[in-house]
Amino acid sequence: MIKLPKFVSLVVSLQLLMPAVLAAEPPWGRAQLDPIEYKPQKVVYDVSVDTVDEVERVLDRASYLSIITGADPFESSIVIVLHGPELSYYAIKNYKKYQHLVDRAQSLTVGGTVRIKMCKIAAQGQGFQPEDIHGFIEMVPMGDAEIVRLQTEEAHAYMQ
Repeated sequence: MIKLPKFVSLVVSLQLLMPAVLAAEPPWGRAQLDPIEYKPQKVVYDVSVDTVDEVERVLDRASYLSIITGADPFESSIVIVLHGPELSYYAIKNYKKYQHLVDRAQSLTVGGTVRIKMCKIAAQGQGFQPEDIHGFIEMVPMGDAEIVRLQTEEAHAYMQ
């Protein structure tokens, strides 16, 4: 008979018990989906990120919010304000490199529910003028001021 070290014996015993442990009901039960129906909303996303993946996550969130709130351009408003490193992705000269991202962002703006705005000061700081940026982007004088304006004058909720 082969004698296994105690550690190996313990690991084998735990592996044999795992299916039973996983099948047991958790002590707090299981989460259930709350069937909330969301009304159209006004939201402003404050975006200053470093990577394409981070921008894609913001676009995913804005897109999904638009869908679950009815995508009604008369009742909803989802504004993405860009004022960080990500704004270079929307420069016309960088289109080939970031085409999938730019095309996706533009497609979200088609129905009018989602709008994308860019800070002119941040763009200038990265060497871009308004004419260097794709036309579906709305250039605003200052991203921070636009976020505050949307919150105070147009009742947009703040998202980061």
